[in-house]
Amino acid sequence: MAEQLQLDNGLIRISNDVVSKIAGMAALETPGIAAMSGGLSEGWAKRLSGKNVQKGVTVEVGQLEAAIDLRIIVLYETPIHEVCRMLQQNVREAVESMTGLRVVEVNVKVEGVAFKDDEIEDFSSRAK
Repeated sequence: MAEQLQLDNGLIRISNDVVSKIAGMAALETPGIAAMSGGLSEGWAKRLSGKNVQKGVTVEVGQLEAAIDLRIIVLYETPIHEVCRMLQQNVREAVESMTGLRVVEVNVKVEGVAFKDDEIEDFSSRAK
C-alpha cells in the first residue's frame, strides 16, 4: 500500500518501501547503533501479513500517518536508553521531513549488543 496525498495539482503516492528505507537509513546514522537486526520471523511476517519488512524495519503507512518498528543491535558501552531515544527522534524527523507524514510512533526493540565491528556481522548472520 502507498500513502496518497491529494493536492491541487494532482495525487502524490509514497510507497511503504520509501518510508522503510528512510527510517532504516536514519537509524544507521544514529550514534550507538551497530546494525539493524533482521530476526528469524521477518520472512514470515512479510509473507503472512503483507506488511513491508526490510531488515530490521517494519512500517505501517496510512493516508496521513505512519507507525515504525525498529529492531536494532547497539554498541557495547553505550547507554541503551539514550541511544534509543535519539534513534526515535532521528527516525521521526527524517520520515516527517522527507514525506510530510506524521509519525505517530517509533517502537524500538534492542535485540543484541555488539562488542566490536566483527561481531556485528556474526550476530546479524545468526539472527537470520
